[in-house]
Order: sequence, then structure tokens, then C-alpha cells
Amino acid sequence: MTEIVIARPDDTWPAQYQKTAQVISGLLGELAQRIDHVGSTSVPGLPAKDIIDIQVTVGTEPDLDDVAERMAAADWELRPPRRDHPVPGLPADDIQWVKRMLVEPMYRRRVNLHIRVAGRANQRYALLFRDYLRSHPETARAYAVFKEQAAALRLGIGDYTDLKDPVCDLIYLPAEEWAARTGWTI
Repeated sequence: MTEIVIARPDDTWPAQYQKTAQVISGLLGELAQRIDHVGSTSVPGLPAKDIIDIQVTVGTEPDLDDVAERMAAADWELRPPRRDHPVPGLPADDIQWVKRMLVEPMYRRRVNLHIRVAGRANQRYALLFRDYLRSHPETARAYAVFKEQAAALRLGIGDYTDLKDPVCDLIYLPAEEWAARTGWTI
């Protein structure tokens, strides 16, 4: 079992994202509608696993497999899951949560690459979650405390994720209210 390690915030995470995003953009071209830095490393000052989460947004569901195949040809490894967890209060339709996930080629900077379809609930979730935490540093600090305490439980990655998902949802649900109030859009 791999131990979950929460690292101190690293001011170079955005630059590391930019470098990796350029490589991904070069591999995918117009298949990628957008490439975004998501997850905890995208929130300034937030402790995180030292893994850069990147979301590639594609236009259609068949594009998910096209991107996965193109990345696999460049030695990225396709991994489960093939969907995100449904969020209470959001559409339960499986189509809203479909994704592909890949990890970096061996001996490269650690990256989780999430491929999601534009306009789907899971694509919006990652971006709104990030922007809400960026705009609410107190919430980000409380989330950091949770992550550090969860990591101290020495869970495997699957159990850690299962524990973390509902906590993220508790953050996300008021983020939807914030988005409506402020006019936030993707």
C-alpha cells in the first residue's frame, strides 16, 4: 500500500503545470478544447499530494478515447476509474460523470490527467471547486486540515479518495451558490 503524503504548498506547482500542459497541448492539438490546472496543487497555499492534477476538456464522448489513445501512444498510462463519483444534488445520469484518467510516463513529473467532456457536471465540478477554494482561503485551510488528518490514517489511495469525496462535495455544494451569486462561469 502506498502511503498518502500531503506536501507543503509549493510555489512552483503552477510553473510545473504550465510545462506539462505545453507537452499535452503539443500531443493533443485541437482535440483539447482547454487544458486546466485543477486539484489542490492549483490552489495557492494549499497543502497537497505532490501530484499535479490536469483536466483536459474535449468536445464529445468519442474524443475521450481518442485523447486516451494519443496519450497512451506517448507512454502515458490509462488507469481506472472511467467515471467520477456522482455528487448529491447534481444530475445522477452516468453520462455526466464519464471520464478517462491517465498518469505520466515513467520517470516524469507525477501527474493525474483527467479527460472530461465540455459541459458535463464533472468538468464543471473540477473548475468550480478550484475557483471556490481560491476565493475562500478559510475554506481552503479547513480542507487542508482535513486532508492532513485523513492522510495520517494511513489509508490506501482508494480509501483516502472515498473518504475525501464527500468532503469535497460539502465544499462544492456552497460553491454552486457562490457561482450563482457572483456570476461565475467556466
